Amino acid sequence: MSKLLENKTIRLRAPEPEDIDILYKWENDTSLWEYGASIAPYSRFDLKQYIIDTKHDIYSDRQLRLMVVNKTDGNIIGAVDLYDFDPFHRRAGVGILIDTNYREQGYGLMVLNILEDYAFSFLNLKQLYAMIPENNMGSRELFTKAEYKHTGNLNEWLSKGNTFDNVLVMQKINKRI
Repeated sequence: MSKLLENKTIRLRAPEPEDIDILYKWENDTSLWEYGASIAPYSRFDLKQYIIDTKHDIYSDRQLRLMVVNKTDGNIIGAVDLYDFDPFHRRAGVGILIDTNYREQGYGLMVLNILEDYAFSFLNLKQLYAMIPENNMGSRELFTKAEYKHTGNLNEWLSKGNTFDNVLVMQKINKRI
């Protein structure tokens, strides 16, 4: 087992067919849609097809989803995505979800640290970025703890019916390059 995608507490791994129920729960939680790109529910079939069709190769898929597993009990506690991967400019966006039962226990920061090591050391990326809704204080605090810097604002970026929310752009630059 690779030590690159784990620490003593958690491990990041590719999605498995057995993950469909938890993915179904998260993807269809309408309270989370405002933070992502979902505008309609996903079926179990859609999720199964995603798992089957993805190559789990960031260079061909231009994205990578990893499940977050607690090594002590094997429970899935979240998921993390690298998205909008750009191999020429050597950057990718980061999206993270920690299940409500596991929030505020330090898992999010552990996930970002493991992902950063993978992205910067193994994939040799120059930067990671996150686009965080201005009102998502939990994510703002998490990415700040992970030493992402607030580098810009996207005004009225996310639609919420008849109103629009601002988004903060946060970046972490690989100083090893």
